[in-house]
Amino acid sequence: MSAPAAALRPWGRLRWAMTDALVLTKRSLLHIPRIPELLVFATIQPVMFVLLFRYVFGGAINVQGASYVNFLMAGVFVQTVTFGAMTTGIGLSTDLSTGLVDRFRSLPMARSAVLLGRTLADLARNSLVVLIMVLVGLGVGFRPEAGVLEWLATAGMLLLLSFSFSWIGATIALFVRNPEAVQSAGFIWLFPLTFASSAFVQTASMPGWLQAFADHQPITLIINTVRGLLLDQPIGSDGPVAALSCAAILLVFAPLAVARFRNAGS
Repeated sequence: MSAPAAALRPWGRLRWAMTDALVLTKRSLLHIPRIPELLVFATIQPVMFVLLFRYVFGGAINVQGASYVNFLMAGVFVQTVTFGAMTTGIGLSTDLSTGLVDRFRSLPMARSAVLLGRTLADLARNSLVVLIMVLVGLGVGFRPEAGVLEWLATAGMLLLLSFSFSWIGATIALFVRNPEAVQSAGFIWLFPLTFASSAFVQTASMPGWLQAFADHQPITLIINTVRGLLLDQPIGSDGPVAALSCAAILLVFAPLAVARFRNAGS
């Protein structure tokens, strides 16, 4: 770890925190090759959603302007990232309950590094899972029309989504603390957001009151952006609004989580 004396200057304090965060990121990522089941089980659920909607429900769902599998995959990518981001809360809660975080607090390290390291590690793991899902999508008939710039923009959108939602998971973990309760609290609000969106069906098929909600909630805006980029369709104002929504989530929940973490250890 970097020396605490580096915290005397603002730039030194930032470098100190980032060095500590990267060390803890590496620690979390080392769990993947040691416990590959973590990655396997993180991949099974989105694969099941792809197969279920592609081959069971897909024949009964009509969409305009694209084949259903092309329509579907953007929703799967976003759902995979949002659900995967909630593992930040579960992992952090487990570390809190086992006393590992208390050991970190006793070390001369930046307090924010514990949270930043966890969120960065889950960001990397989420990226790997999405890459696997792209390959699965291609295997079931997904044919994107995006160029290099559109793929880069899609990756940036999904990374921003993953990172911002990881801080929601971290905040939940710091207030709830029990891993089982964190899992319930983390997913209970995600299910209505992901399913009452444009992930699996066009919102025009929903009742008017539900369509009004679905059309303007952040998950739909992000899905529409990813879908438009991948299928080379216009995204209009959805892209900037989706990015601003993720940035707003990050600006609210990252300081809240860090403040809660510091207060809990004082």
